Order: sequence, then structure tokens, then C-alpha cells
Amino acid sequence: MKKHGSSGGAFYGIGMIGVFVYYMQHAHNFSEVLVGIIKSLVWPAFLSYRLFEFLKM
Repeated sequence: MKKHGSSGGAFYGIGMIGVFVYYMQHAHNFSEVLVGIIKSLVWPAFLSYRLFEFLKM
């Protein structure tokens, strides 16, 4: 049985790194660093929410 890979993991990984760098650049204290780490792990949820909000779904 052949298993075909998908690029979803790469998209998530690169996006997670980018979001992590963005949030760390804007963090001024330790609590903002912690929040940034959590947000960088769940960024697709924020992206989906904003997309659906924009599309008025």
C-alpha cells in the first residue's frame, strides 16, 4: 500500500515558525512570551476564525 504525503505539515510548520517569530518580536515581558508560544501552536484556529469572519460565514 502506497501512502502519498501531503504538504499540510510543511505549511503548518513554516507558518508556526513565522508566527512564533512575529509574537516574540512583539513580546515585552515573560507573560507575553508564554501567550506568544501558545498562539504560535494554535495559529490555524485564529486564521480560520478570521477567514470565516471576513467571508461572513
